[in-house]
Amino acid sequence: MPDGPVGGPPARPRTASAAGGAPPGSGAPRRAHRRLLPVCAAVTVLAALLVPVTLRLGWDELVYATRFGPYGPPTPFSAPRTRGVPLLLAPVASWSDSVLLLRLWLLLLSGAALWLGFRPWLRVLPRPSAVWVAAALYGTLWIPLFYANSAMPNHYTAMGAVAATGCLLHPRPGRARYAGAGAGLAVVTLMRPNDGVAVAAPLLAAALAVPALRAGGRWRGRALAVAAGVAAGALPWVVEAHLRFGGVPERLAEAGETQGGISPVLSLTAHLTALDGPLLCRPCDGDGVRLPALGWWVLLPALVALGLWAARRAGTAAGAGRGAGAGRAPLWLAVAVAAASMAPYLLLVPYAAPRFLLPGYALLALPAALGLLAAGDRARRSRPAAAVLVLVLAGHLAVQFVLAHAHGAIQEQAREDWRRIAGVLREHGVEPPCGIKATSMTIPLAHTAGCAPLEYGSPARPDAVVLREAAPPEWARDWPLHPVPDTYNPGWRVAVRP
Repeated sequence: MPDGPVGGPPARPRTASAAGGAPPGSGAPRRAHRRLLPVCAAVTVLAALLVPVTLRLGWDELVYATRFGPYGPPTPFSAPRTRGVPLLLAPVASWSDSVLLLRLWLLLLSGAALWLGFRPWLRVLPRPSAVWVAAALYGTLWIPLFYANSAMPNHYTAMGAVAATGCLLHPRPGRARYAGAGAGLAVVTLMRPNDGVAVAAPLLAAALAVPALRAGGRWRGRALAVAAGVAAGALPWVVEAHLRFGGVPERLAEAGETQGGISPVLSLTAHLTALDGPLLCRPCDGDGVRLPALGWWVLLPALVALGLWAARRAGTAAGAGRGAGAGRAPLWLAVAVAAASMAPYLLLVPYAAPRFLLPGYALLALPAALGLLAAGDRARRSRPAAAVLVLVLAGHLAVQFVLAHAHGAIQEQAREDWRRIAGVLREHGVEPPCGIKATSMTIPLAHTAGCAPLEYGSPARPDAVVLREAAPPEWARDWPLHPVPDTYNPGWRVAVRP
């Protein structure tokens, strides 16, 4: 859609910058920003409506929340985990054990992150209105909707990557933009160090090699911002590696073992399977994907291609007389950073979770938004084309909303099983202080029951073993076995030590 008003005197020609941004003094970024704010607010409200704000904390969330006293004794904090999410929780979790209050805080935080992430692009994209469209495209996916009130790192990793890329691509970056880029990369690295490295590598390469970004000697500021941001975000992880694990190589090795080994593997099929869930596809055997969920993977590359084409046309027109390639860096670099952020999960990690690809989706939403606006411009000339576009978008949104609500309902029922299992344990005399082992979900089951989680293969003898569709271990074959009634997931049983 046009950025300027319809009708009235013809607009004066705009002078775009070499980076393809809106010209100084243009009202288009201000108008786009006035739309970005309500879009972020609407996404936040939508997430609150689709996913219960009273949802019991999940496995990973418990690990992060139990760093704070109100949530009970701390659960094991393994090598792959970082201190980024506990930092997000600290303003509430440090003094209150209310799940409702914590989820409301996280909802507000996720909405603010959505605004901060996309805002730097208002003066970078050749069409500022594409920024709020991109925020809407990303924000209405079922994955960020589901995780909006969750104590998980991936949405903040995505927003940090989007903000850092937008700040570095500003046509006239100053100290504020360099600080913004560094802060964005610090957030990415603090949340997930591997993502920080993956996002920083193409940004650093572009700062050193792309003529449009090297102009005026600004490559030094851009390169320094990238390096400082990654270093600041990685510092807590490095310090903890030396204090708890004996060094960085030792922590990396232990993290790899915890994740099941990191080696070259093509997990595209697993990510395809996880496109509509489950939240963790490990393993993905016997699962499939519903056909409507594939629409995002069909729609996204088509819109990205159209957006790159539209940006190239806009850049060529704006760059006439100022050298070839003007205005093209922002969009292809966003795609390059997206690809770099997704590559490790597609090529090195042997399992999938939909949230792993959020940084890539967020960055690709920017050229996709330009493509959607270009498609909208053409559709206005044809009623049949406009009807098709509206139907496609309505169908896409319907699928995303249904998936977000469905996963919220599934998790609400599945996590209620933990309370039922804890009740059976108490009925048979397993009360704190106690230790339990389980064939799955050891940490949340133990925490709900007030027990210490014990590794299933460790020699320590627990007070009970929680089983799901499995026989008791040999040393517990003669223990009394009690079924857990009325569970969402069938097959739960409890073997209690005599």
